Amino acid sequence: MKLKGKVFKYGDNVDTDVIIPARYLTSSSPEVLAAHCMEDIDADFAEQVEEGDIIVGGKNFGSGSSREHAPLAIKYAGVSCVVAESFARIFYRNSINIGLPILECQEAVEATENGDTLEVDIDQGIVKNLRTGESYQAEAFPPFMQEIIKDGGLIEHIKKVGV
Repeated sequence: MKLKGKVFKYGDNVDTDVIIPARYLTSSSPEVLAAHCMEDIDADFAEQVEEGDIIVGGKNFGSGSSREHAPLAIKYAGVSCVVAESFARIFYRNSINIGLPILECQEAVEATENGDTLEVDIDQGIVKNLRTGESYQAEAFPPFMQEIIKDGGLIEHIKKVGV
Protein backbone atom coordinates (compact mmCIF):
# COMPACT_ATOMS: atom_id res chain seq x y z
CA MET A 1 0.00 0.00 0.00
CA LYS A 2 1.48 3.34 -1.08
CA LEU A 3 0.40 6.64 0.42
CA LYS A 4 1.26 10.23 -0.45
CA GLY A 5 0.45 13.37 1.46
CA LYS A 6 1.43 16.73 2.85
CA VAL A 7 3.10 16.72 6.26
CA PHE A 8 1.79 18.19 9.48
CA LYS A 9 4.78 17.96 11.83
CA TYR A 10 4.65 17.99 15.62
CA GLY A 11 7.21 17.46 18.38
CA ASP A 12 7.76 14.95 21.15
CA ASN A 13 5.15 13.67 23.61
CA VAL A 14 2.02 14.55 21.65
CA ASP A 15 -0.50 12.96 23.96
CA THR A 16 -4.03 11.73 23.39
CA ASP A 17 -5.48 14.81 25.13
CA VAL A 18 -3.83 16.98 22.49
CA ILE A 19 -4.89 14.70 19.63
CA ILE A 20 -8.54 14.81 20.74
CA PRO A 21 -9.26 16.98 23.78
CA ALA A 22 -11.20 15.25 26.56
CA ARG A 23 -14.04 17.79 26.30
CA TYR A 24 -15.09 16.12 23.00
CA LEU A 25 -15.12 12.55 24.28
CA THR A 26 -18.84 12.66 24.91
CA SER A 27 -19.19 11.90 21.20
CA SER A 28 -17.99 8.99 19.12
CA SER A 29 -19.19 10.68 15.93
CA PRO A 30 -16.48 10.59 13.25
CA GLU A 31 -17.38 14.12 12.19
CA VAL A 32 -17.06 15.54 15.71
CA LEU A 33 -13.76 13.77 16.35
CA ALA A 34 -12.33 14.92 13.01
CA ALA A 35 -13.47 18.52 13.54
CA HIS A 36 -11.56 18.78 16.82
CA CYS A 37 -8.48 16.69 16.00
CA MET A 38 -5.25 18.39 17.11
CA GLU A 39 -7.04 21.67 17.92
CA ASP A 40 -5.20 22.30 21.19
CA ILE A 41 -1.79 22.09 19.49
CA ASP A 42 -2.77 23.29 15.99
CA ALA A 43 -6.02 25.26 15.87
CA ASP A 44 -6.12 25.22 12.05
CA PHE A 45 -5.41 21.51 11.57
CA ALA A 46 -9.03 20.40 10.96
CA GLU A 47 -9.56 23.11 8.32
CA GLN A 48 -6.22 22.54 6.57
CA VAL A 49 -5.83 18.76 6.56
CA GLU A 50 -6.77 17.03 3.32
CA GLU A 51 -7.54 13.41 2.61
CA GLY A 52 -4.27 11.49 2.49
CA ASP A 53 -2.13 13.94 4.46
CA ILE A 54 0.45 12.59 6.89
CA ILE A 55 1.26 13.45 10.49
CA VAL A 56 4.92 13.34 11.52
CA GLY A 57 5.69 13.29 15.22
CA GLY A 58 8.64 12.98 17.53
CA LYS A 59 9.17 10.60 20.40
CA ASN A 60 6.33 9.01 22.38
CA PHE A 61 3.54 10.04 20.00
CA GLY A 62 0.10 9.16 21.39
CA SER A 63 1.08 8.95 25.05
CA GLY A 64 -1.54 9.37 27.75
CA SER A 65 -4.86 7.61 28.04
CA SER A 66 -5.70 4.38 26.30
CA ARG A 67 -8.79 5.64 24.49
CA GLU A 68 -9.25 4.72 20.83
CA HIS A 69 -10.69 8.17 20.15
CA ALA A 70 -7.20 9.54 19.44
CA PRO A 71 -6.27 7.37 16.44
CA LEU A 72 -9.91 7.47 15.30
CA ALA A 73 -9.84 11.30 15.27
CA ILE A 74 -6.68 11.22 13.16
CA LYS A 75 -8.11 8.67 10.74
CA TYR A 76 -11.48 10.43 10.42
CA ALA A 77 -9.71 13.75 9.79
CA GLY A 78 -8.36 12.16 6.60
CA VAL A 79 -4.80 11.44 7.68
CA SER A 80 -3.46 8.44 5.78
CA CYS A 81 -0.68 7.53 8.22
CA VAL A 82 1.51 8.74 11.07
CA VAL A 83 5.30 8.59 11.02
CA ALA A 84 7.05 9.18 14.34
CA GLU A 85 10.29 8.47 16.16
CA SER A 86 8.34 6.29 18.59
CA PHE A 87 4.76 5.63 19.70
CA ALA A 88 3.17 5.02 23.04
CA ARG A 89 2.44 1.30 23.17
CA ILE A 90 -1.35 1.53 23.59
CA PHE A 91 -1.64 4.16 20.83
CA TYR A 92 0.33 1.84 18.54
CA ARG A 93 -2.02 -1.06 19.23
CA ASN A 94 -5.17 1.07 18.95
CA SER A 95 -3.97 2.43 15.61
CA ILE A 96 -3.53 -1.07 14.18
CA ASN A 97 -6.91 -2.10 15.62
CA ILE A 98 -8.68 0.70 13.72
CA GLY A 99 -6.60 0.38 10.54
CA LEU A 100 -4.47 3.53 10.84
CA PRO A 101 -0.98 2.85 9.46
CA ILE A 102 1.85 4.08 11.68
CA LEU A 103 5.59 3.79 11.15
CA GLU A 104 8.55 4.45 13.40
CA CYS A 105 11.43 6.10 11.55
CA GLN A 106 13.67 8.54 13.39
CA GLU A 107 15.69 9.47 10.29
CA ALA A 108 12.59 10.41 8.31
CA VAL A 109 11.25 12.50 11.19
CA GLU A 110 14.54 14.38 11.57
CA ALA A 111 14.73 15.14 7.82
CA THR A 112 11.09 16.18 7.40
CA GLU A 113 9.72 19.70 7.68
CA ASN A 114 6.15 20.87 8.10
CA GLY A 115 4.57 21.13 4.66
CA ASP A 116 6.84 18.58 2.96
CA THR A 117 5.25 15.85 0.88
CA LEU A 118 5.98 12.24 1.78
CA GLU A 119 5.42 9.02 -0.11
CA VAL A 120 5.07 6.08 2.24
CA ASP A 121 5.17 2.45 1.17
CA ILE A 122 3.50 0.74 4.10
CA ASP A 123 4.29 -2.77 2.85
CA GLN A 124 8.03 -2.10 2.50
CA GLY A 125 8.35 0.45 5.31
CA ILE A 126 9.90 3.05 3.01
CA VAL A 127 9.36 6.76 3.67
CA LYS A 128 10.42 9.09 0.83
CA ASN A 129 10.59 12.85 1.22
CA LEU A 130 9.73 14.39 -2.15
CA ARG A 131 11.33 17.74 -1.22
CA THR A 132 14.75 16.20 -0.60
CA GLY A 133 14.43 13.06 -2.73
CA GLU A 134 15.76 11.03 0.19
CA SER A 135 14.29 7.70 1.29
CA TYR A 136 14.33 6.20 4.76
CA GLN A 137 13.75 2.67 5.94
CA ALA A 138 11.26 2.08 8.73
CA GLU A 139 10.45 -1.37 10.01
CA ALA A 140 7.70 -2.79 7.81
CA PHE A 141 4.69 -4.45 9.39
CA PRO A 142 4.59 -8.24 9.29
CA PRO A 143 2.18 -9.58 6.65
CA PHE A 144 -0.63 -10.35 9.12
CA MET A 145 -0.60 -6.75 10.39
CA GLN A 146 -0.52 -5.43 6.83
CA GLU A 147 -3.71 -7.40 6.19
CA ILE A 148 -5.39 -5.95 9.28
CA ILE A 149 -4.55 -2.42 8.14
CA LYS A 150 -5.63 -3.05 4.53
CA ASP A 151 -8.93 -4.48 5.75
CA GLY A 152 -9.64 -1.30 7.74
CA GLY A 153 -8.84 -2.60 11.19
CA LEU A 154 -9.11 -5.67 13.36
CA ILE A 155 -12.90 -5.99 13.43
CA GLU A 156 -13.23 -5.70 9.65
CA HIS A 157 -10.36 -8.16 9.23
CA ILE A 158 -12.04 -10.70 11.51
CA LYS A 159 -15.29 -10.33 9.56
CA LYS A 160 -13.40 -10.91 6.31
CA VAL A 161 -11.47 -13.99 7.40
CA GLY A 162 -14.31 -15.45 9.44
CA VAL A 163 -12.48 -15.99 12.69
